[in-house]
Parts: sequence; structure tokens; C-alpha cells
Amino acid sequence: MTTAGPATPTVRKPEISGFLTVVNKARADVGVPPLVWDESAATHARYWARVRVADCELIHSNSRYGENLARGSNPRYSLADAARLWIYEKSDYDRPSNSCVNDRECLHYTQLVWRTSTRVGAAKARCGNGWTYVVANFDPPGNRWGRRPY
Repeated sequence: MTTAGPATPTVRKPEISGFLTVVNKARADVGVPPLVWDESAATHARYWARVRVADCELIHSNSRYGENLARGSNPRYSLADAARLWIYEKSDYDRPSNSCVNDRECLHYTQLVWRTSTRVGAAKARCGNGWTYVVANFDPPGNRWGRRPY
């Protein structure tokens, strides 16, 4: 699939494969099963990426999915780059207390490794400001209050 314009979300099969490799390595590292690509989740991700291209704001769609968002200034910012950003939050997750530490963000990481999530779909789009916007939708959603991701 090629990009028809700056706001058209597009993801090529090699990029999907690279994304799943990064995500599923992080999941394997904590002993949870791999995710599989889900086209319904990806369709919603494409929709939300199109909505956000005008402002590139990291605002959630509040859909039925667990949702991670990212943006990068590099025009070649990839789904795998976004996944690595979320995985970087692992050091801010304290498993014994099941909380983020030092007032840092860790919920993107916990969603990515949430044991009961089994499917993922993602998309990216070039925003009007030149940044790349990434949406990943996880099904079923994670980050359930009071529950541990793994």
C-alpha cells in the first residue's frame, strides 16, 4: 500500500512484521503469549490516525480497544519505533506494587505486555506538521484497575 497523501495512514507488511517482532519479544521477556495482527483493530487505528492528522495531538479515541499512541518527528518513524518507546517505560513499572514509579508513565508498557490481550492492530499517518502519528489498538484491552499485566 502506498501513501496517497500526507494524511493517509499506511502500513506495509514488512513494517507490521517488524512491529510484531518488537512487541512479541517484550511479551516473551515477561512470559506472556505473542499477539497476532488483527485487521479490525488496525481499521480503527487507521480511522483514528486520520482524525488526528490535523493536530497530531496524543488524544485517545476512547474506543473498545486498549490504545497506545505515539508520535515522532522523523518522517521514517515506524510502528516498531513506537513500540520501542512504549517498552522503554518498563523501567518505570514496579511489579511488586503494580504501579508506575517516580511519577513516570508506564501504562503504555503494561498495555503492550497485558497477558489477556491477544490481538493488535496499528496504523500511522503523517500529520500536517510533518510528524508521524502512531496508533496501536489492543484487543481485549488491558490496564484493568487492580490487576497485574503479567
